Amino acid sequence: MLGIFAIAAPGDPSPSRAADEGQGPYERLILRGVNLISGDGAPIRGPVDIVIEKNRITNIVSVGHPGVPIKPAGRPVANVNDKEMDLSGHYVLPGFVDMHGHIGGSADDIPAEYVFKLWLAHGITTVREPGSFNGLDWVMDHVERSEKNTIVAPRIIPYLGFGMGAKSPIFTPEQARKWVKQTAKDGAKGIKFFGATPKIMEAALDEAKQQGLGTMMHHAQLNVMSMNVLDSARLGLTTMEHWYGLPEAMFTDRIIQDYPASYNYNNEQDRFSEAGKLWAQAAPMGSEKWNSVRDELIELDFTLNPTMTIYQASRDLMRERNADWHSDYTLPTLWEFFKPSRYAHGSYWFDWTTSEEISWKENFRLWMQFLNDYKNHGGRVTTGSDSGYIYKIYGFGYISELELLQEAGFNPYEVVQAATLNGAQALGMDDDIGSITIGKLADMVIVEENPLQNFKVLYGTGHYRLDDNNQPTRVGGVKYTIKDGIVYDAKALLEDVKMMVNAAKSAN
Repeated sequence: MLGIFAIAAPGDPSPSRAADEGQGPYERLILRGVNLISGDGAPIRGPVDIVIEKNRITNIVSVGHPGVPIKPAGRPVANVNDKEMDLSGHYVLPGFVDMHGHIGGSADDIPAEYVFKLWLAHGITTVREPGSFNGLDWVMDHVERSEKNTIVAPRIIPYLGFGMGAKSPIFTPEQARKWVKQTAKDGAKGIKFFGATPKIMEAALDEAKQQGLGTMMHHAQLNVMSMNVLDSARLGLTTMEHWYGLPEAMFTDRIIQDYPASYNYNNEQDRFSEAGKLWAQAAPMGSEKWNSVRDELIELDFTLNPTMTIYQASRDLMRERNADWHSDYTLPTLWEFFKPSRYAHGSYWFDWTTSEEISWKENFRLWMQFLNDYKNHGGRVTTGSDSGYIYKIYGFGYISELELLQEAGFNPYEVVQAATLNGAQALGMDDDIGSITIGKLADMVIVEENPLQNFKVLYGTGHYRLDDNNQPTRVGGVKYTIKDGIVYDAKALLEDVKMMVNAAKSAN
């Protein structure tokens, strides 16, 4: 187990929030004239005025009708010390929840400030940190400072990789229970598993439930033959990451993935090339096996967190290598890490061919069928990015996940619900976050363009289109992100990141 965690050196911790970074929280803040996308599935309504007192939403008032001037009668009255923001015509959504957001752990020396500002600049106000690979003490320091809003950062929900910090490998149920108890004592909110023997998994998951810890799992190929997604869900696992372990639960004519004789798991191209052929080995949509697995997972209230975005390069490498944002927002240390290498995880482009991309396109098609079918039958699907690997940059990768869910068949409202309320429910935090509702925390995303019409307007680089004068232009990008009632200028955050990247390039 311990070898899994011998990864990159942490970057600089986040500096304290400067006086000009984020305004508020205010005693009373009124957002005037917005179009509200609530996150709970209700259609857009607007114009509305939203009243925020310190860090809570205290009122939402419909103040008129589209296309005509707003009449002052009936609007919340501002007191002399209130802060008002005229956002007429803007769109407001709940803060996004990234259910798979590493602060670091891939390339060396990724500054926390770089990650946090990219997240906030894309409307991400809550992040589940899957593994705390920079060390739990390092992560907990940022958790606590984010709670106090003394740093510019989303709210962080820390999960610890199973076995991290243990003096020796965990190979008995008693050791597993002891480690889980210590993890809860140390302040982690959950555990990320990669796999272990069934007896150890059973003990660890049972103890995690007793300790009130969340659980998530990447069902690694090294252990999936003894525990697929259905096996772990029956033992109490609450969330699966990516998709490994799900096709294996739907095998009907084999019990082990059909690996070629030359396959070696430590060869990253072998690993990812064959992963792209896995869904084709599972039972087809609508079959008895497919339906039984789907229905039992739903009955167990199991959450799928697919992170499709992190595999997007597998089906179109050239697109991801040449994405709009790399020139301004990708740190040199990340770009170097993304290059083909037999030493780096996820840098598997040793000789990535048309055939591999075709296999992965089919893999996506079948995977997306299951996600959409799962959602349509009442299952919970959330959004996570796993950025920092495979040409994916923080924030930008998350918005790509929204587009991929729409490609999978989710309508735009369902995509927003997956990105907000579903994540909040999976974290057990839906009393406080996940929708724009009176009484909840003031976590919001404010955009000038309608994201339901085009999710591309949420990218920090905006959406490329023609203006009314037949000139190419870029529109959109998040305008403001509000977290705990603090209003952040999203475009100013992006400028800060751009300066960090330029400084890093100059230093090389």
